Amino acid sequence: MKASSEVADATLSGGAGDALFRPVRTNAFEETIERLLQAIKLGLIAPGERLPSERELAVRLDVSRVTLREAIRSLQQAGYIESRRGRYGGSFVISPSPTSRQVQAGRLVSELGTALEEHLTLRHVLETGAAEAAARQLSSPEQRAHLMRRLAETTAAEPADYRRLDSRLHLAIAEVAGVPTLTGLIADIRRQMNELLDAIPLLEININHSNEQHADIIAAITDGDPPRARRLMAEHLAGSAALLRGFLTP
Repeated sequence: MKASSEVADATLSGGAGDALFRPVRTNAFEETIERLLQAIKLGLIAPGERLPSERELAVRLDVSRVTLREAIRSLQQAGYIESRRGRYGGSFVISPSPTSRQVQAGRLVSELGTALEEHLTLRHVLETGAAEAAARQLSSPEQRAHLMRRLAETTAAEPADYRRLDSRLHLAIAEVAGVPTLTGLIADIRRQMNELLDAIPLLEININHSNEQHADIIAAITDGDPPRARRLMAEHLAGSAALLRGFLTP
């Protein structure tokens, strides 16, 4: 007879379960990752316990079963969940052995203290403002070509080069905004954020989603639509923030 912790779905009704497993907002994949990691780290689903069924989680989070499966598969690859077959099969939480990436993440969190949210807020303020300003200031074919080159480079990037080329694209947006001081501030915050991002798994689904968002942001800028450029950049940054909170918050 299997132990009850291995065969019974975790009970997540009421209280903290309802708070965590509420409908996600804009970045379905990234926010699903964040919610699942929060439930694991808070002990709502303990090692050895099975996740609720895909059907239940998809309904509660208001995401497609495809998105949910992608999130669970990513957490399997990151060492937080394992899949078991058979009568009592499903997706089970495990206690991952610390990897060098997780050790690095722990060090960064320790160094940051409570400053993670400060970094995320500063990034939001600077980069949404830069996107809005770029949409207002874009005025030459050279600026347009510069953005399109950076977008193409990022979209075609190999995983090993992705962070670097992603940063170049975001800095190109700041350059088009035409405020050198702003570009310098964004370069500083991107350096700090990249150190944090390097400490979490590089997820293929997140890269694909980011590339789609990049294309939409650049389209808003080149169309001269400041409100849309700001809104799309805010949604894009929220996806990265969800992953950072999920993986880095104890």
